[in-house]
Amino acid sequence: MKCPYCGSIDTRTTNSRPLDSSSVVRRRRECPECAKRFTTYERIEDIPLMVSKTDNQREPFDRNKLRDGIVLACRKRPIDQALIEKIVSEIENELNEYVLEVPSRIIGEKVLKKLLEVDPIAYIRFASVYYQYADIDTFYNEIKRIKEIKEK
Repeated sequence: MKCPYCGSIDTRTTNSRPLDSSSVVRRRRECPECAKRFTTYERIEDIPLMVSKTDNQREPFDRNKLRDGIVLACRKRPIDQALIEKIVSEIENELNEYVLEVPSRIIGEKVLKKLLEVDPIAYIRFASVYYQYADIDTFYNEIKRIKEIKEK
């Protein structure tokens, strides 16, 4: 830490303690060059992950929105809440490889992959919204494809 009085970069910490919120740390420092003391406050810089949508809009990643979409697809299916939370956590952890921005397409594909492993009906429900099936034939072809995958 650079001394605000003399500019020396060799300061030492004499006292350190967290403030009310655990994300802020108050440190008392002393400069060995000029012997002056000063206080610093350190915070973790939280840069939210942004989701780029297909219409080029951007919005912060929202875990609750992800969970709500999965819950809706799994409604009235034999899938417990703990499994849904596990899926949401796994997807959120997989998104850590993206630094500032992730395309919504990537999130949707990760959800589809997880739902296909868990429940084909939940997969079809989510896919019907995600892919915005235009007609019954497209929907039917997707169901046939899923059936072939499950039979293998």
